[in-house]
Amino acid sequence: MNGAKTLLQDLDDAIARGTDESRAKALWHATDILITGRYSDDEISTFGEVIGRLADEIEVAARVQLSEVMSACDHAPFNVIAKLALDDEIEVAGPVLRDSTRIDEKMLVESAMTKGQAHLLAIAQRQSIGEAVTDVLVKRGNQEVVTSVAKNEGARFSGSGLLHMVRRAEGDSILAEQLGLRKDVPRHIFQQLIAKASEDVRRRLETERPEMMAQIQSSVTEVTGDLQSKFGPSSRSYFVAKRVVTTQYRQGNLNQDSISNYARQHRFDEVQIGLSLLSALPVDVIERALMDRNREMILVLCKALDFSWDTTMSLLFLGAKDHLITARELQDNEREYGRLKIETSRSILKFYQSRKNSAGADAGRQPELQVH
Repeated sequence: MNGAKTLLQDLDDAIARGTDESRAKALWHATDILITGRYSDDEISTFGEVIGRLADEIEVAARVQLSEVMSACDHAPFNVIAKLALDDEIEVAGPVLRDSTRIDEKMLVESAMTKGQAHLLAIAQRQSIGEAVTDVLVKRGNQEVVTSVAKNEGARFSGSGLLHMVRRAEGDSILAEQLGLRKDVPRHIFQQLIAKASEDVRRRLETERPEMMAQIQSSVTEVTGDLQSKFGPSSRSYFVAKRVVTTQYRQGNLNQDSISNYARQHRFDEVQIGLSLLSALPVDVIERALMDRNREMILVLCKALDFSWDTTMSLLFLGAKDHLITARELQDNEREYGRLKIETSRSILKFYQSRKNSAGADAGRQPELQVH
């Protein structure tokens, strides 16, 4: 493009012999030509060289104006956008970080990794934010940044990013509530959030997210008629199993090995009674956890009890239909189990324990959580 080449030649003269005023005029002339025209990628790159070289020669106020113009330009040169996004002055970087559609994820990550909280806040306010960027924001950002990104409906979070947010939400009722209001938070993450939240936050989320709270409540207390008819405590074998396992527990002999052996022998009554005693949860809750197609609760329970993967796997097979699990499902469960943290899982368990009384699940006194 002859016009752009001429601009480059004129720029050399402007930088070498020109005044600040002549450089500024050259900048806005090049910018106006770029914005008002339609150009190929190569031509836009040439404009980027012109504008980028001039941007190095102008004062902050002019760079701020340039950033505001470039942030709204859907064909702004990438090198100019990168230069502005990494500017130390937030007044310069802010418009591009917040609004430019030409800034890529790599630029955003670099800015989030190297710049201050004001830059992170600008990124947190973007219309759309990918997981790689939010991972940095939730780790490096201050309270204002993290709360802002939690409110942002266009932000997407990885599993580790959400777990980090849950940890940061402890003692921060505003962040806990904003995170709990997000529709993209999966149930097991929501459970962890609720387990750590204050009573005030729980009450507000019960009002604002009744469908999610109902799911949690049902996973704690709901027992279907099929389960009761198949494994319910009305059978004589159940009471025999209860007497044996309870005696074993009182003698201090009920532990992970006991549960694993019972599971491998498909002795369902002994398993559910034993897990109930070790976890201080009602038997019907254990029953549902074992049989539920959603394996989250049994995985959390096993992690809270510090069970090995082998023991956990035996419980998964016990509750599976016909005691069969596909290799893919087993791999997914093992990966999820490896991600769970003992401390977090025990917080969820305490939440389940606190809910059992309000649900009237078991009037009898249950022992506290024991880990063997």
